[in-house]
Amino acid sequence: MWRGEQPLVLASKSATRLTLLVHAGVPVETVAAEVDERSLQAQAGEDVDPAHIALLLARAKALAGSRAAPGRLVLGADQTLALGPKIYHKPETVEAARLQLMELAGHTHALHSAVAVAMDGTVMFDTVVSAFLTMRPLSEDALATYLAAAGQRVLTSVGAYQLESVGVHLFTRVDGDHFTILGLPLLQLLPFFRAQGLLP
Repeated sequence: MWRGEQPLVLASKSATRLTLLVHAGVPVETVAAEVDERSLQAQAGEDVDPAHIALLLARAKALAGSRAAPGRLVLGADQTLALGPKIYHKPETVEAARLQLMELAGHTHALHSAVAVAMDGTVMFDTVVSAFLTMRPLSEDALATYLAAAGQRVLTSVGAYQLESVGVHLFTRVDGDHFTILGLPLLQLLPFFRAQGLLP
């Protein structure tokens, strides 16, 4: 379906984002885009909306990728998870994942998924879309059972869960589209490509 002369460049290590694009008929090449996420977040300040943080990071990745791939269309993406004003990051250990999930249990948290497209140092498109997920209250036994079933996968996502896998057992309600939850708001991105004549 892709009508571009060259594949889209993805400035992300995310296998999920790569898969989503490829399944949507968009050919993709990847490029490393080193961005100091914590430093950018600190520079933005403590009172910045978590959705805006996701957008800042997506733009930074797209711009970094565009410097590494001149003349190419480069996509950067990022996702933040927030419970109220508190922003969560990927847990580094299973115990950190357990503590995070205990904090999220019984509450509705937000996933803010941002995407940006840049070429030669100029952002051509960006957007951020949010989904809201309500996690059921979790007993210690239920949480232990989940962590045993999910294994090391809890360390690969910001929420310590994959909704498309055993993580679905954690939730009572989900408001938002599938692509936003997975970290790439395709329903907003694809119209940009169509407007550029890259998709029919």
